[in-house]
Amino acid sequence: MSSIIYEVLDMGTAILDGKGNLASSGAGIPAFVGMLDKAVKVILQKFDQPGDIEEGGVFATNAPYYGGVTHLNDIILAMPVFAEGRIIAWAANIAHNSDVGGMAPGSLSGEATEIFQEGLRLPAIKIISRGAPIRSLMDIITVNPRMPDVLNGDVWAAISSARIGVRRLNELAEKYGTDTFEAAMESYMDFGEKVSRSELANLPKSRFELSEEQDDGQIFNVKVTITDEDFIVDLRDNPDQSPGPVNTSRDGVMVAAQMFFKSVTDPYSATNEGTFRPIKLLTREGSVFHAKEPAPVGCYYEIELRVYDLIWRCLAPAMPGRLAAGHFVSVCGTFIGGTHPDTGRQYTTIEPQLGGWGASGLRDGNSAIFCGFHGETYNCPAEINEARNGLIADRMELNLEPGREGKFTGGRGIRMDYRLRSDGGFLTAGYTRSKHPARGVEGANDGSPNYVEVIRKDGSSELLCLCLGADNQQG
Repeated sequence: MSSIIYEVLDMGTAILDGKGNLASSGAGIPAFVGMLDKAVKVILQKFDQPGDIEEGGVFATNAPYYGGVTHLNDIILAMPVFAEGRIIAWAANIAHNSDVGGMAPGSLSGEATEIFQEGLRLPAIKIISRGAPIRSLMDIITVNPRMPDVLNGDVWAAISSARIGVRRLNELAEKYGTDTFEAAMESYMDFGEKVSRSELANLPKSRFELSEEQDDGQIFNVKVTITDEDFIVDLRDNPDQSPGPVNTSRDGVMVAAQMFFKSVTDPYSATNEGTFRPIKLLTREGSVFHAKEPAPVGCYYEIELRVYDLIWRCLAPAMPGRLAAGHFVSVCGTFIGGTHPDTGRQYTTIEPQLGGWGASGLRDGNSAIFCGFHGETYNCPAEINEARNGLIADRMELNLEPGREGKFTGGRGIRMDYRLRSDGGFLTAGYTRSKHPARGVEGANDGSPNYVEVIRKDGSSELLCLCLGADNQQG
């Protein structure tokens, strides 16, 4: 139902073993590759009594302090696979839902000071029992959002996805035998570890450190220690959790470390639990990288990106030729909505934006692709946006502002112009790298900043340079 899912592919799928370990991760954004194992392990821990988990059951979570990992818009659905009376696997998926309630349309607001303001929380609950929906829980899920039919459709699509996964896995177990099925998954994870450790041996062995000022003036710090056995990321020396929605869970930070580790070891092979066994993560509970309830986490993705980029920049000098200059490194989450002038219905469009990636020592950087968090996904076509939502996409072109020049030039970002068709709309912008743009290296110029300009009907304009944490713009 939501274009953020079916056009942008802001979603992910996975197969887990019976204990919740990642066996295989499927389509979707890179930041979701290591999400679903963490959620299933919380479900297994919570539903630990005989009969709690049965065939045909479906579980849901979106709360980052209860296995949700990300933010409340991302609902995880997980379904167990039974054979010979025991759980042999799980099929699971995650997707960004357009609205799950909360204080602002789209459920994200720079004004949020508690997670309670960000929408409905599903703390690892069972929503389908033995194949039948638990009607009271489904009613709670669909009555909270501003677009109940959209959320209802998206949730049932996710349920159908999980059911298909279970069916396919049952067919495999039946074809090859349960013992062979389980042994194959275990062997595959061991192979993932073997590949990672083989590539870990080629990384420089030392302790590396980087501190960097952020757009809001805070200093973030990372220490990376690479040994023959471990890839250790230390984030303990960082600010306390923020009163605004720029926090993340520890599990979310682990995913950022996993994304980077995979990219510098063996980025082309499949990913599973064994792939990430060499990673050790050190955090401090109560910090921006390991928030405690009830801290808001709506813009968690920008904080995870900071970790990804900090590790990248920390190790780049020690890996000449392997890591390019920095990229625009922001999801640039753009949430626009209001009342559709033709139908009178509430709409919300959610757009991650495209940007430029840094050059390497051999070639120019790529233009107009998503950040490392979103990877090789897609933007929403203007035709879809205009047909479903109360806006017009006036312009999408390469950004020609100066910046990023060097012997090899960084890629260009884009300029994207939206025009609302009715009064009373809203804009929520979750951007970073507006004060400190992508860094040039070896004498090259820095890139241009990420920002939003609001042009009102009376011709006045407002430049939102530090968007993350800014108030929602109304009208």
